[in-house]
Order: sequence, then C-alpha cells, then structure tokens
Amino acid sequence: MAKELWVEKYRPDTFDGYVFKDSNQKKQIESWIADGMIPHLLFSGTAGVGKTTLAKILINKLGVEDSDVLYANGSKEGRKIEWVDKLIGFCQTMPFGEFKIVLIDEADFLNAQSVQPALRNLMEEYSNSVRFILTCNYKNRIIPALHSRCQGFHIERTDLTEFTTRVATILVDENIDFDLDTLDTYVNATYPDLRKCINNVQMNSVGGKLTIPEESDSTADYKLEMVDLFKKGQIAQARKLVCASARPEEMEDIYRWMYDHLEYFGTTEEQKDSAVLIIKQGLVDHTICADSEINLAAVMVKLARLQ
Repeated sequence: MAKELWVEKYRPDTFDGYVFKDSNQKKQIESWIADGMIPHLLFSGTAGVGKTTLAKILINKLGVEDSDVLYANGSKEGRKIEWVDKLIGFCQTMPFGEFKIVLIDEADFLNAQSVQPALRNLMEEYSNSVRFILTCNYKNRIIPALHSRCQGFHIERTDLTEFTTRVATILVDENIDFDLDTLDTYVNATYPDLRKCINNVQMNSVGGKLTIPEESDSTADYKLEMVDLFKKGQIAQARKLVCASARPEEMEDIYRWMYDHLEYFGTTEEQKDSAVLIIKQGLVDHTICADSEINLAAVMVKLARLQ
C-alpha cells in the first residue's frame, strides 16, 4: 500500500477543523451555508494557505453532489481557449441538485486575453444554475471584469508560530523525532506554504527522524540549503545557489522571502530599512529587466554589502 500523504491526511475536511484568520470571513461563510447558496467567489492568498481546502469544505457543507462539481487547474487545461468548450458543455446541462459549481484552482494562470473574458460571459449566462469559485495567488492577474462578478475573499497567511506548531504537531502524531533547529530550517524555507512544508518534512522523515537532505539527495530542495547559507551569513554563496536553481516563476517569491527575513541582512533597524528599500527596488526592476536572474543577483549583492 502506498504511503499516505500527510498533506491529505491532515487536511481539514470540516468547517470546525478549518482555522479562520478573520472572524468576519467565518461569519460570511456561515451565512452562505445557512442560506444554501453562494455568489461567484474569488479566493486569493499565497500558496498553501488553504484556499482550495476552504472551497471544498464550503462545497461539502452546501451539499453539492459530486456530479455537479467541475474541478479544473488554471495552470494546466485552463490555459487554452479550447478548454472553454468543455466548460460550456458542463454549464449547459441541468444540475442534479440546486446548482452546479465550477472550481478553478490557480485561476491567475488562465489566459487573460481569451479564457478569462470567456468566463465573464459564462458567469452571466448561467448565473441561475452555476456558481464559479476561483482561487489564485496573484489577484492582480485576474482581469477587472471577473473581479466585478465575484465576491473577493482574501485569505491571510497563517501566523508563523501557528504554522510551526501545526507542522510540529504532525511530526509528533507520526512519531517522528526532530530537533527545533532542523524544523526551523524547513519552516523558513517554505513559510507561508504549509502544504509544501508538510510534503517536505514527510519526504525527509526517514527511519523515524527528520533530517536535512544532502545536496545530492533527490529530495533536496535548494531553499533548504539557501536558508542554511543565510543563517551562516554566507549571502554570496546563497546568491549563487538561488540564481542557479530558482525558476523564473519563483523569482517574485524569493523577493518576498527576503523581505520576511530581514534579520539575515543586518541587526540594526537602519540596516533592515535599507534592505527593504533594496528589495522593493529589485521588485520594481524585476518587471522591466530583460534578465530576471541578473536583476536578482544584483539585489543580493547589494544586500550582502549591508553587513
């Protein structure tokens, strides 16, 4: 039997098991469940904060039949306009229950020139029998016409202490031995993506103990080594590693990670303020620079000089 994925084993599947960061959002969800109906929804927030989990819990609580739910991934099948034909076919048939739901993950990857405008029309044409739930990491990549047709629902990242506690609790429940420094490395490399952190610690829990993988290990994540280098103050080595390993779509996340860990670039408030300005300018230049790797390398060189 295949080893059960912890991220699925410990995924909340009930309303009470989901941790809301905003009490007003919880009340809103409760009111939709009480009414038995939802508007079109746009769940936004960083990767791994529970957007899809909340959508699935909501669908379950509304009692929507499995046959009345169409799930799609915007970064895969949803990028081509031909996929809309499949979507139209689903929307045209009558629901078995009160209404159908189209759940589209990573909707920010949907083609903004073709697929997203098509969704706008479908939301209007089939509003009596179909509801759309979109999830995205970057809501600025969703066209205004979809924003105006959906109720926005931004899910805040989990508090760092709570994030660490949840991962530690899973390790304890799975009888995995670990030390806090090793756990801290995983947390710093993945926060706020809880899903990725859980997957990483499961992959690297061997023989009942959590370990940091060797560089040659197939389960190694360059971000784990990156965190270790930053902890040691070896920013130049970290720069070389990141620029050699990070994919283009990860660059923006690296800037955010550096902003969340200003302590690696100085101990004084003045140094940290300078780091913020450098990171901010790096993000601005990122959108206009022909080579994002060179731009990121330049930013990290400037950060290293703060010490």
